[in-house]
Amino acid sequence: MAQGRVDSNQEASRDRLDMKKILPVFMIVVIDLLGLTIIIPLMPLYAASFGANPFMIGLLGAAYPITQFVGAPLLGRFSDRWGRRPVLLISQIGTLIGFLVLGFSDALWLLFLARMIDGISGANIATAQAVISDVTNEKTRTQGLGLIGAAFGIGFVIGPVLAFIALALSGNNYHVPAFVAAAFSAASIAMTWFLLPETHPEHSEYKGDGGEKSLTLQAMLRAIRLPQIGVLLGLIFMQQIAFGGFEQLLSLFTLERLGLNASGNAVIFVFVGVLVVAVQGGLIGPWSRRWGDRRLVFLGLLTLAIGLVLISFTPREPVPWYSQQELTQELQSSGSFRTHENPTTQHVGVTLPSDQKTGWYGLGWILVAMIPTAIGGGILQPSINSMLTKRVTTGEIGGILGISSALLSGANAVAPIVGGALFDLFGATVPFLVFGLIMAALFIGALRLIRPAAEP
Repeated sequence: MAQGRVDSNQEASRDRLDMKKILPVFMIVVIDLLGLTIIIPLMPLYAASFGANPFMIGLLGAAYPITQFVGAPLLGRFSDRWGRRPVLLISQIGTLIGFLVLGFSDALWLLFLARMIDGISGANIATAQAVISDVTNEKTRTQGLGLIGAAFGIGFVIGPVLAFIALALSGNNYHVPAFVAAAFSAASIAMTWFLLPETHPEHSEYKGDGGEKSLTLQAMLRAIRLPQIGVLLGLIFMQQIAFGGFEQLLSLFTLERLGLNASGNAVIFVFVGVLVVAVQGGLIGPWSRRWGDRRLVFLGLLTLAIGLVLISFTPREPVPWYSQQELTQELQSSGSFRTHENPTTQHVGVTLPSDQKTGWYGLGWILVAMIPTAIGGGILQPSINSMLTKRVTTGEIGGILGISSALLSGANAVAPIVGGALFDLFGATVPFLVFGLIMAALFIGALRLIRPAAEP
């Protein structure tokens, strides 16, 4: 009887996330992301202060994800060979250098250089995901990876607030937030150095039969061609096209439908961030243990599809405090049209709603629609990444998560371009409707293509 209780306690312990191992990497990611999220909302204004035109600002917005697309898979593979800790430190040092270059910039080309340095060394998240995979088992991995997503939510809630404070205290000096971001980056390096032990096993299956060839692009393409791996990587790319497009086009959409200015949109973004934190920080663990990763992926695709379609049909009823004249003056006084976080699609023509009929209906509709959208977006990335790690060997986890991170970066570069073109050509409804229908089609395809077997 006593032995049975011991076995039962051991089994229960294996089903729980070991927060002593998870907390250091979670805090490192939060601190790291605060630096990034302080900078993201300011980049269009920073570039405009150097005389950049909208096309150049769009290129600047794409510089980070494109260079990260190149760098993340390689650094992920290196982490399989040399360990997580040194690669994480190298990528964090690159981020710190990028922020310092940004802070000292006195020309537009230096802004590009800063973002490219940060992007090419930007394997921070992929390496942190590999650390999570090292210290979790199959029952706790989805919850552990979900905490990385929760760190994103926390960063995107707090970062813009810190940027606002830095600008207020410095008299709108755009260099100061860059140095604040650098300070957070330095703090994350210190935390990694002092708090994070190496988690990768000393013996690595990484070389396989290919030895050094495992580091090549061909090895990554071979991984993508594997039936189940290819499907999951395709899903993670497409869901980020939809969810990333939602995030980057949302402020344009709410301007056109609800007459919300930057302050109103900030509240909306905080609402979405809180929902994502709740899902990825608290709910995804119990859900993954109860239903499994495969069903969570289905749930994520379905809820994201429903949410995006609902958002696309948001009634054009501006909020009660809306004034068309005041908002027009606000936009004109800014010198050019700017969105909250979307450099690629700024200067898109938007017709402001009439203020003859205002009310709460439109705002209420979109807030309700954001609940399934945030649930779907919060579920998909950690669930798909968890499934990927269970379909490769231990020595390949860092590499496959690096490929996943690279595809996310590629999606982040593509989403605002595709969504902005649809918005410009066909109006505000079409991008969200198209993204929602794509997710619905992927849901139907996933039911058929994702097999229950967890191992290849």
